[in-house]
Amino acid sequence: MDHETAGELSGRIVDAIGEAVIANRQFLETTLTGILGRGHVLLEDVPGTGKTLTARSFARALGLSFQRIQFTPDLLPADITGSNVYSEKTGEFEFSRGPVFANVVLADEINRSPPKTQAALLEAMGEKQVTVDGETHDLPEPFFVIATQNPVEQEGTFGLPEAQRDRFMIKTTMGYPSADGERLLLDRRANRTAQTPTVEQVVDADQVRALQQVPEGVDVDPRLRDYMVTLARRTRRDDRVHVGVSPRGIQKLFEASRAAAAVDGRSYVVPDDVKRVVGPVFTHRIVLTADASVRGVGRYDVVHDVVESVEVPAVGQQHEAASGSS
Repeated sequence: MDHETAGELSGRIVDAIGEAVIANRQFLETTLTGILGRGHVLLEDVPGTGKTLTARSFARALGLSFQRIQFTPDLLPADITGSNVYSEKTGEFEFSRGPVFANVVLADEINRSPPKTQAALLEAMGEKQVTVDGETHDLPEPFFVIATQNPVEQEGTFGLPEAQRDRFMIKTTMGYPSADGERLLLDRRANRTAQTPTVEQVVDADQVRALQQVPEGVDVDPRLRDYMVTLARRTRRDDRVHVGVSPRGIQKLFEASRAAAAVDGRSYVVPDDVKRVVGPVFTHRIVLTADASVRGVGRYDVVHDVVESVEVPAVGQQHEAASGSS
């Protein structure tokens, strides 16, 4: 699949989801960027803003199998991965697959469960396989997790461990709709009999796999690669930061920037691609100092200040010129 086709399909996917989900287009494009970059997406917001509907809508528009896991304080790791169950018919133990065996897995309210249960997703997210009783089971392709969480100040939540947060390529927030958006929500509900809106299927699993290949062919200028490294290293030097962005975080920024270009229908990355995804990629990877936390410093503030402090390389014009002359 070429980059222009990828851009056209991406636009149609976002349009289809936008018919069901009341959210700004940039939020939907950022989520799709995580999917095309073969990453996992963490959605954080207060209850009732449409996080679960967003995950379901992406699965429907992409034509993929879908499973929802409701995280609760008593959820066990085996409830996620599955377990070996004795079969009276065969007299042997057989593996009974858990809900993680789907193309799109919605980990709903992931921070409602304790860390041991959250960690059951780690192998699946990182290796796209699960191991039960020493036996490895491959997950379907494509496979990605869309997790939702409530803000940590909500009662009854467990903060995600660092290792778990780092598995997500993108962390983004929906926010409340505008007044017009909330009125549109009511108007749409008034015009249908079902409580849940329907979403048009735009592509199938084969096309999703093809879409995920497109970013691999997107060019990233060496100066932009230096820019990405500088941004990450600058987070480690900030005196408000206890733990800065890791090398894996740099790689995820690289992959997300290429995916953002593909969503936009381009075969090359421009500085705006990097600036558009650096917040969603970096913010959840930063650990603030105790003093910064007490002073109310936000991780987003740190990333914003870092981006403002680093000179943006002048690249991209040559690509535009080449495209115009061809």
